[in-house]
Amino acid sequence: MNALIDILLMATGIVKMFIFAHFIMSWLISFGVLNVYQPIVGQIWNALQRLLEPLYGPIRRFMPDLGGIDLSPLVALFAIFAIERILIGL
Repeated sequence: MNALIDILLMATGIVKMFIFAHFIMSWLISFGVLNVYQPIVGQIWNALQRLLEPLYGPIRRFMPDLGGIDLSPLVALFAIFAIERILIGL
């Protein structure tokens, strides 16, 4: 049982790293530091978009429209932290 919980905690850690990378990269792109038309940047951005869209999509359906602000990564991180706390409590 402990091995399964450790594997799940590792998976949540990996998902958190992907969310942080996506969040930082989105800010760098919006401020013009990174250019999506560069091959490496575009590939990493598309990969992160494809990996995280199944996680962000259901959250975006329930969140109100705030204009240009997307709070779905923040909500996803809170959910992952809650899942981690539940797993640690087991």
